[in-house]
Amino acid sequence: MPDITGALSPVLDELIAGAGPEPAWVLNPHDPGLLNSLQKLSAEEASAIPTTGGASIAAHVDHLRYGLQLLNRWSQGDDPFADADYSASWDRIKVSEAEWVARREALRREADAWREAIKIPRDLTDFELTAVVASVAHLAYHLGAIRQMNRAIRGPSERD
Repeated sequence: MPDITGALSPVLDELIAGAGPEPAWVLNPHDPGLLNSLQKLSAEEASAIPTTGGASIAAHVDHLRYGLQLLNRWSQGDDPFADADYSASWDRIKVSEAEWVARREALRREADAWREAIKIPRDLTDFELTAVVASVAHLAYHLGAIRQMNRAIRGPSERD
């Protein structure tokens, strides 16, 4: 059986850093990916609450950062999940410009670390493998949710 974590690595890279000119796995060609898309938003835009309610983009970013931080700690041998507080990020709705820069950079650090961590061969239980696969799906979900909240950062369409 092929190494599924090796197959997940290019998908995760694409979601985080964007797609090149050729057809990609998930995103359309030339899509900037999550981190580059977030660069286009001001703190005010990132702090906006959708008209239908819910969390801001800034809260989504903090939620992703926190989840990746937990996974990175796990990959280093820690057990960070027992006392994890996933709900705290949803209270971090508003950011100043400096906080927005810092939040994006923190997400970048954790995302880059996770991109490297999943490349390291390791024996995984079924539960752990499911968590690794879910981390990629989770990131894709939030990229889509964020892009639904602000049309200005949607990637190119298939026709572009």
